[in-house]
Amino acid sequence: MAVIERLTDEFSRLPGIGSKTALRLVHHLMKGPKEDARRLAGSLVDLADKIRECSQCGNFAESELCEICMNPRRDPSVLCVVEEAYEVGAIERTGQFRGLFHVLGGRLSPLDGIGPDELNVSALLRRITAAGDTIQEVIVATNASVEGEATAVFLEQEIRGHGPRVTRLARGIPVGSDLEYVDGTTIAQALAGRREM
Repeated sequence: MAVIERLTDEFSRLPGIGSKTALRLVHHLMKGPKEDARRLAGSLVDLADKIRECSQCGNFAESELCEICMNPRRDPSVLCVVEEAYEVGAIERTGQFRGLFHVLGGRLSPLDGIGPDELNVSALLRRITAAGDTIQEVIVATNASVEGEATAVFLEQEIRGHGPRVTRLARGIPVGSDLEYVDGTTIAQALAGRREM
């Protein structure tokens, strides 16, 4: 039973997975075909052995550069800065953004000891400087948390002197929601970011 306990412990270390859910996942794997468990194990080994950081943007990559940085059809004049690599996928799924990305690897959080030196900020500034006039706009797409907002303000101050204009993702009321149930901060941001119809 040590194998079951060990795998349950490993699953429960994943974000959002408690001990009960971890045990359910282990039982599911034990009840299913052994090939399913072997395929999962192989995928995890491939993940550990083959995935790395893109040397240009910090996204997940199987080679030196990620698929986005290698794509000649991407617009090099617009750079979208995100906190984590998995957020690149969220923006890509919209099909609306054709520029390039830069992954910070987190957000400023002084209480947790995370300052600019722990993030991929200096690489971002070097990238902007090396691009000359190529990068015209930097979209700061950090989360709407206190730390995300502080990171956005810091980045805006750092990037301002390097040439490109700095923009922020719009904030506002989600589609399909009733004003009655939307918090005051969201309504205030929606009012501030309103645009002409």
